[in-house]
Amino acid sequence: MALNFFQKLTRAVAGKSRVDDDTLDNIEEALIESDMGVDTTLKIIDNLEERVARDKMMSFDELVGYLRDEIGKLLDVEGAGPMVMDRKPYVILVVGVNGVGKTTTIGKLAHMFKSQGKKVMLGAADTFRAAAVDQLDIWAQRAGVDIVKQKMGADPASVAFDTVKSAVAKGADVVLIDTAGRLHNRTDLMNELSKIRNVCGKAFPGAPDEVMLILDASTGQNAFQQAREFARATTVTSMVVTKLDGTAKGGVVVGLTDSFGTPVRFIGTGEGIDDLKPFDRSEFVESLFNPEDIKKQ
Repeated sequence: MALNFFQKLTRAVAGKSRVDDDTLDNIEEALIESDMGVDTTLKIIDNLEERVARDKMMSFDELVGYLRDEIGKLLDVEGAGPMVMDRKPYVILVVGVNGVGKTTTIGKLAHMFKSQGKKVMLGAADTFRAAAVDQLDIWAQRAGVDIVKQKMGADPASVAFDTVKSAVAKGADVVLIDTAGRLHNRTDLMNELSKIRNVCGKAFPGAPDEVMLILDASTGQNAFQQAREFARATTVTSMVVTKLDGTAKGGVVVGLTDSFGTPVRFIGTGEGIDDLKPFDRSEFVESLFNPEDIKKQ
């Protein structure tokens, strides 16, 4: 049974009447175990050390309040908050490695936007992975939205161009373009994503409006490495963290946001078509420190 963040924090300060060096070490361990990442953890610990040195004493409640505030600040990056679709069509280029739930997330997003009354169009530009087009086609049918596709092995940029052109012609509100999730050759990835971005802009000036990176919370530090690779290959403007079905590894959301200055837009909590919700910063911070979450782990 995985301990959630609050349990780890409680264990870290158990039996302590003040925050001493041992307590700081235990808190640091709890933060790292929650996949917050070393850099973000050290930032929090350094600030906490300064606070303890200044105030001398800190109760458990004060410690929780401090950490709650610090984590809230780290999540408050430029672009954080609800997605603002300020034009039509709003073109979202979806990137991420294979296996993180990229295509599934696109299907969930399509369903979410469709349920909001928006006209949605999908583009199957992951043309190299076996069955990727078929998988996206199934999600399009489930969500009841249009899809633009070509045969396997087709030029991804051509699919992206046709998708955006079709969306403009048909008055779509939102366009979600799936891309190949390959990191074996960074140069190839960079060239392909650059080409797709360029043709989207030719089909509809200013597109894509958003480049959304899908990451799997359960992969821990691998998610940071994937984010670094895609940040080198293209300008990532938002993230979706999937498989976040508890707070045991919730720190990955904080670490990713802080490390890359990129907001998390949605979180995936399960396999169902409705198991995706907009990321609420305040709600997320509360979930990390809510003892009630202990019952859910």
